[in-house]
Amino acid sequence: MTENTGARYGGAPASRGRTTVADVVVEKIAGMAARDVPGVHALGSGFARSMGTMRERMPGAGSGKSATRGVSVEVGEKQAAIDLEIVVDYGVSITDVAGDVRENVVSAVERMAGREVVEVNIMVSDVKLPDEEDEGEERQRIQ
Repeated sequence: MTENTGARYGGAPASRGRTTVADVVVEKIAGMAARDVPGVHALGSGFARSMGTMRERMPGAGSGKSATRGVSVEVGEKQAAIDLEIVVDYGVSITDVAGDVRENVVSAVERMAGREVVEVNIMVSDVKLPDEEDEGEERQRIQ
């Protein structure tokens, strides 16, 4: 949560009142920023992605991919800590991709949510091989 307090009268209009940012907002920003990095195939473990694919096919369960899959955050009034679980494409440098993800996530969260990002922890849970099908592609063929 961010608080902007000003004098009752005479303070700048932008400083009058309080702005609160929900945890899910930071999760979505971090998830989108991580997905934008070349070499990141997906977020979340294989099991989480499978469950998400099944959930997406259920009527009324929401539309599209879950922007927060594979992302967890702790958000305070001024700071945020972010944990990501990613799947990388085969052949990329995992350390380079992780560094790029950190840079992109920190930049996006600090710019959009106004929180200092104190850490971005990344767990690489899988590598997407060129000959592997995505869970969603396989399920579509079975229908």
